[in-house]
Amino acid sequence: MFVAIDKMARCLLTLSVICAPAAGWAATCTTQAGLAAADRNALALAGQRLSTAVVQGDTANLQASLLPSVTGQWDGIRDTAEISAAFVKGGQAQLRNLYLLDATSLTAPTDTQFFCSSTNGSMTVTISMRSLPPGKYAVVLADSAGSPMAGQIGLVLGLDGGAWKLGGLFVRPGQLGGHDGVYYWQRAREAARSGAPWAAYYAYDAARTLLVPVDFLSSPNLDKLNQEQEQIAGAPTFPYNVQAGDRTFKIDSVHFDTAAHEADLGVVYDSTGVTDQAALRTEATTVMSAFLKTQPVLRGSFHGLWAYSSNGGKITPIMELPMNRIP
Repeated sequence: MFVAIDKMARCLLTLSVICAPAAGWAATCTTQAGLAAADRNALALAGQRLSTAVVQGDTANLQASLLPSVTGQWDGIRDTAEISAAFVKGGQAQLRNLYLLDATSLTAPTDTQFFCSSTNGSMTVTISMRSLPPGKYAVVLADSAGSPMAGQIGLVLGLDGGAWKLGGLFVRPGQLGGHDGVYYWQRAREAARSGAPWAAYYAYDAARTLLVPVDFLSSPNLDKLNQEQEQIAGAPTFPYNVQAGDRTFKIDSVHFDTAAHEADLGVVYDSTGVTDQAALRTEATTVMSAFLKTQPVLRGSFHGLWAYSSNGGKITPIMELPMNRIP
């Protein structure tokens, strides 16, 4: 069964996350520098052990470390670890950030925001979670230092019986094709200045993906990226129709896609309903070609395209092609 890595990496299981403002405020966050030595050491030890397990593909260790409330979600966590193994392969786990989240004052599961300010108050990172039960949690960000794709790891931990246990796992590449998030941010700005809004828009998406492994964390740096993206004139809108001969295809969405371990774009289109595999591939190639004819600048901005057919509410991955193989 095919599973798009980017989709799997965003699945937080029991501890769902949101990026919009949340309702609960009776919670506090302490950054790594502000933690008491004992708390920092215990959290760092757990984070190092679990991120090392991810890098080494040690799923037995991950499973043994699950919070009791997410044991029923083990298949999803295991799939995330296994499918994204290429992102972290060949590296060494290195902690990036620790955030201790205290939600013990909550009286029921609540949409909650944590404002994590640096010790001098110069910067605040915001972490947003949906339906968070009362308790103590932590977010650990780590990197697979030295891996070819500079893998990024995001862990959500919960305190259970005095021990930090695993509640959610996210894994993303930190670079693709030798290019990191800063590179794509620069490309986005260049494309925006040159009047290439589609290339700019998806380069910003690529930058965001390669800079941080989770979607539920915001910072002044990411806020700036988001604001620049929102200001693009002529940004993509959907549905978007493309013409291939006498046939019109409706494209429902386009997204930055790392499923093939490349900097691709995924194109979701309404299929005509063909079921033969050869016919599906022909249709997908036709759609991708027609799409690039309307947005030719994308050929030089990304590695290739993924085609996803949509039919009867079901979205199916059909194929991935490098740009130079799309007519």
